[in-house]
Amino acid sequence: MKTKPLRNTIAAFAAGVAGLAAAQASAESITVAYFLEWPMPFEYAKQMGTYEEVLGMDINWVSFESGVKMSAAMASGDVHLSVSQGLPPFVVAASAGQNLEILDVAVSYADNDNCVVRSELEIDKTNAGELAGRKVAVPLGTAAHYGFLKQMSHFGVDVASMDVVDMDPPDAAAAIAQGSIDMFCGWGGSLRRALEHGNVLLTGAEKTEIGILVFDVTSGPADWVAENGDVVSQFLKVTADANAMWADPANHAKMLPLIAKDAGMDEAATAETIATFTFPTVDDQLSEKWLGGNAQTFMKGVADVFVEAKSINAALDSYESNVNTDPLASAGGN
Repeated sequence: MKTKPLRNTIAAFAAGVAGLAAAQASAESITVAYFLEWPMPFEYAKQMGTYEEVLGMDINWVSFESGVKMSAAMASGDVHLSVSQGLPPFVVAASAGQNLEILDVAVSYADNDNCVVRSELEIDKTNAGELAGRKVAVPLGTAAHYGFLKQMSHFGVDVASMDVVDMDPPDAAAAIAQGSIDMFCGWGGSLRRALEHGNVLLTGAEKTEIGILVFDVTSGPADWVAENGDVVSQFLKVTADANAMWADPANHAKMLPLIAKDAGMDEAATAETIATFTFPTVDDQLSEKWLGGNAQTFMKGVADVFVEAKSINAALDSYESNVNTDPLASAGGN
């Protein structure tokens, strides 16, 4: 397997933890990470200026290419909250000792994170064993990486036999279009572009059936969250209100243009993408299904997969301390 292990990145994460200062508390502005081409209801509130109005402070919104880079930015103290960080990169950072907390379940999207095999190869789930020795582009330490490992394990493909290249989804989508890779793994707009040149091995429902859950979280450095609990709760309340607004189809016509603008997409692509997303309610997020216990158990499973793949050195004994539901419960009036 021709990849650089995540250890160097993990070491940077761990080193960055020391740079988190208590002086971050009570800031007059905060920096929030998010993704382009990843349309979500919160972007309507973002475009309307609702977050700034409710929080009473300026917000510096910064787009990132991957959840791994979000972790690094939070480790350095450059980012205070990350919206829709993939669970696997969160687990990688936490396993390395970065003191991060999950604050909510941002979105569930089994059909919007997947691997695509180049059409000319004529490889699908019936002959997936033929992927042995092939070249695949995977953003290491992300949900796409986890899904790739689980799918290859399911099909009995030895990942060590493959040429695995660490590549962000936009670059990987261009690579599969050019024919320079055999398989793409990624999400969002990049996944849509990759699908113009290939096919998935498993559908979202099929992945869920074999235990590949795909969801993102809102996360933040634990020290900063502890010192800014009210700010975090207000932020999550605005997000939850936007999700509730989107849950009523009568609001789609009003919300979609602003969501599309913020995501950097046209309205048709935005509608197509967001239709594959599920935004759990606050009560649902606080239930056993999500942050009430299942997410913590699932994180341990994700970490164990990465340990087995030699992508990280070790998993934590438990990830329960990496979930903080207090701000969300306050946001929901619980």
